[in-house]
Parts: sequence; structure tokens; C-alpha cells
Amino acid sequence: MFLSTFELFKIGIGPSSSHTMGPMIAAKRFRDELAGSLPGGVGRVTVTLHGSLAFTGRGHATDRAICLGLLGETPSQLDPDAAEALVAGLRSARRLELGGDARVSFDPDRDIIFDYGPALPGHANGMVFRAFGADDANLLERIFYSIGGGFVASDSELEATRAPGADGARSNVPFPFATAAAMLEMGAESGLSIAAMKRANETASAPVPDLDQGLNRIWAAMAACIERGLTSDGVLPGGLGVRRRAADMHRKLTETNPARQKLPHAEMDTLLSFAMAVNEENAAGGRVVTAPTNGAAGVIPAVLRYYVDQCDGQTSGGVHDFLLTAAAIGGLIKHNASISGAELGCQGEVGSASAMAAAGLCAVLGGTNAQIENAAEIALEHHLGLTCDPVAGLVQVPCIERNGLGAVKAVSACSLALHGDGRHFMPLDNCIAAMRATGQDMSDKYKETSQGGLAVNLPAC
Repeated sequence: MFLSTFELFKIGIGPSSSHTMGPMIAAKRFRDELAGSLPGGVGRVTVTLHGSLAFTGRGHATDRAICLGLLGETPSQLDPDAAEALVAGLRSARRLELGGDARVSFDPDRDIIFDYGPALPGHANGMVFRAFGADDANLLERIFYSIGGGFVASDSELEATRAPGADGARSNVPFPFATAAAMLEMGAESGLSIAAMKRANETASAPVPDLDQGLNRIWAAMAACIERGLTSDGVLPGGLGVRRRAADMHRKLTETNPARQKLPHAEMDTLLSFAMAVNEENAAGGRVVTAPTNGAAGVIPAVLRYYVDQCDGQTSGGVHDFLLTAAAIGGLIKHNASISGAELGCQGEVGSASAMAAAGLCAVLGGTNAQIENAAEIALEHHLGLTCDPVAGLVQVPCIERNGLGAVKAVSACSLALHGDGRHFMPLDNCIAAMRATGQDMSDKYKETSQGGLAVNLPAC
């Protein structure tokens, strides 16, 4: 089993990988197919959102993402500062231009339909794109699912990955581990670290310079996101009136204050500010890196910045090993469970990110493969059962703070693992299986629909 580091870490925009990036990618796919097949006969396009996309789509800017995708934009190439003008232009024109003289009617207020009935059978995040002729005949219909972390699959693609014997990921690599147990066994046999095995898998089909440049690009995007968050104040969009706090928090932490600097938890406060800075940027629709999702985008950058700033002996090679190790763990989780909040709750998002960050930090601090696996298990174990219940469907409350606590747990899990010798009671594979089962048993109202939990328990005042 092989899932590339760059499939897990994708540069895009906020506020959600499942509800923003995924629908934008799906809309772009539909536009491309439409433009390449039958634009002359198409009179109108509609998009129907189902399940979690319907219930929290407006809060997650799903309707805006659909518009941008149908305009030909992609998350990695879109200028976030230009997004509002593009959508406003479409709302005014109420048509899509597909090249040449092909113009198709599309009124976002009318043609994006939020269906609050049962979810589509394939996944909680389903959407149906339809193209109608001048006589209202259905000329083209495509079903797409946004399956977490910016991954998108059509109904046929999703069915193929779930067919008996289907692996769902490439396996023609030197170390095709599909479980943590296999990963540890291959590491013991080869004498290689998890990062080295992951590097060998990545470079089996791409030159080493491409890998290193790609890792540098991912870290640069993460670091830039932290910096933007640490220098931005104001109120986040969406109507809740949530104020940005990371910048003010960081200013207080870095100003000369001997009393504050003596506090033993000052470094944890800094870690919190890093993670919150990223997720405030995400909530504002800024440029972020899925790590492995937008909703959990702050954990890994915060812990990696903690390594770069606070840990002795940090190197660019260490940054690469951190990301490669984190991606190896994330691939196992996605392959054997899910990273989708709509499917497993926030244990699948922040829980996965915390496990990935704990593993990455343990690796660059000298942990053995067994200690790295232990660190990931500790972090994931202590997120089991975590619900996804965003207030008003916005990735703000409790998501921003939750990333900060996920980062703190990651550092603590790493520390616990390094104090041991790698032997522990609960294997990571079993913990991943427990997360999957817990998510399957969890009520849908606690999985990104904003129908339960904190989302419906606001103080009257």
C-alpha cells in the first residue's frame, strides 16, 4: 500500500478540505467533462448537495467552492483574495462560459440545491452534478463524493476501491506496508527508519530532488500560514463574531516579561498559538495545507515549528524526515480507517493529525521505529470518540482551540514514547481499528452535521 506524501499534504484554501476543496475539485472535474463533450446542447447546470455537505455546506463555504470549481478554479491555484470577486461575477452573470460560444445558465442561488434528506449511499459528503438540455432533458449526470482531506471520488471510483481485493492505493513500491505491524517488520528486516522507507517509496517513481523540493514547498506553505495567522487580527467571517486570538497571544508571549517567561508551560502556550494561527487562517478562507485535513491543519505545522524553533540539532533533513514519517502514519490511518470528520468525527481529523505529528516529532528526536509507532498510538488513543460538532457549521468553535490541544497532545505523546523502549500494550493497528469502529457506531448528528453536541448547546446569554 502506498499513498504519497503529497496526496496527504496538499496546498489549498480554507475553510474545509471535505466541504471546500473537495467540492471545488469535483465541480472542476464536471466542468472539464462538460466542456469536452456536449457544451453546445447544454442549457442549464445544477448541483445538489447531500448529507453533511447540505447540513453544514453554507458554513463551510461549499456553495462558493462549487461556483469557483465550475469557473475552472482549483484549490492549489486559486488566489484566495480573488475568490469573492469571481463568485460575485458569476452571481451577477448567472452563466458559465465553457469556451468558444458555449454559455450555460447557472444561477448559484437557484441551481445549488441543499438536500436535507438522507445522505447518498456512498459517503456522508455526496453531491450530484446535472446538465440539462434546452428541453430540460438530463444530458449528463455525475455523482461525486468528497471523502476527506481534499480527496474526491466519483461513485464508480469509490465502488472500485471498495471491491473485494481492491487495495485503493498503489503497491508497486519497495516497502508496501499496509499496516503498522508490516511497517515495523519491514523496518526491522531492512534496518531502515520509517522516514527512509517512505523516502524509498516516494523516489521509486520520482527523482530525489523533486521529493526534497516538494517537501520544502509544503513546509514553506505551512510556515507562511503560521506567520500570516500570527500577524492578523480581527473577527472571523461567518456571523459568530469569533475574534482571532493567535496574534495577540503570540505578542504577549514574545514581549519582554520575566514573570511570564518563567512559567514552565510558556513553550506550550507558544505551541498553542502556532496551531491556532493556522486554523484561524483556515477559518478565514486563507491558504493552508491539508495535514491531513483543513479542519486539522494546525497540528502538524505547530509541532514542526516547535521542532525547528525549540529542539536542539534541527536540520532541513529533520524537517523532511518529520513530514515523511507523519505521512507514513497518515497513510495507514486513511487506508485502514478514514480522515473524514463526516465519516468518523473529529477523531478522524485532529486525532489523525495528532498521531502523525507525534510520530514525526519522535522520529526527528531520535526515536526508534517502535517508539515512533508508540507515539502515534498514544496520540490517537487519546482522541478516540472525539465528535465533530462545529457550531453553525463553521470551522471555528471548537475547531481552532482543538487544533492547539491536538498539538499539545502530540508533543506529550512523543515524550511518553521516548521515555519508553517502544514496547507497549495497544498496537497502533488496533487503535486505528477502534477509531474506525467508534466512528461507525457514532450517531451522524455528531459527525460534521452540526445537529448535536456543542453545535446545539449554546449558552442563552
